[in-house]
Amino acid sequence: MTEKIKVMIIDDSNTICRTAELFLLKEGYEVVKVMNGFDAIAVIMEEKPDVIFVDVLMPKLGGLETCQIIKGHPEFENTPIIFLSSKDGAYDMARGQMVGADAYLTKPFTKDAIVEMVKKFTVTNEN
Repeated sequence: MTEKIKVMIIDDSNTICRTAELFLLKEGYEVVKVMNGFDAIAVIMEEKPDVIFVDVLMPKLGGLETCQIIKGHPEFENTPIIFLSSKDGAYDMARGQMVGADAYLTKPFTKDAIVEMVKKFTVTNEN
């Protein structure tokens, strides 16, 4: 692997951001943390992440809206977006799919779960 895979974590919880960062750094990924969807829209253009995890419920700009904006941009329409949420109901997952989310990871997540999610989408993208 010549270039590190860049993973963006968008979550208003510093604990969630830090936990995800520690898990992913241990696996050799580059991590960009953003505390809300509004700031993420600006940061994403500069950082160009390979995979994005976004919390569904956030202040300023929620995860559903953030996902819709990111997927609506031609440069990022194929960037995998995985929702992070404490809600795991079919309704919530369906709403995520409707705005373009590629997958759904329930909080609290394990190291194995978040790493597997990154691998799932980055291996597919390298082919």
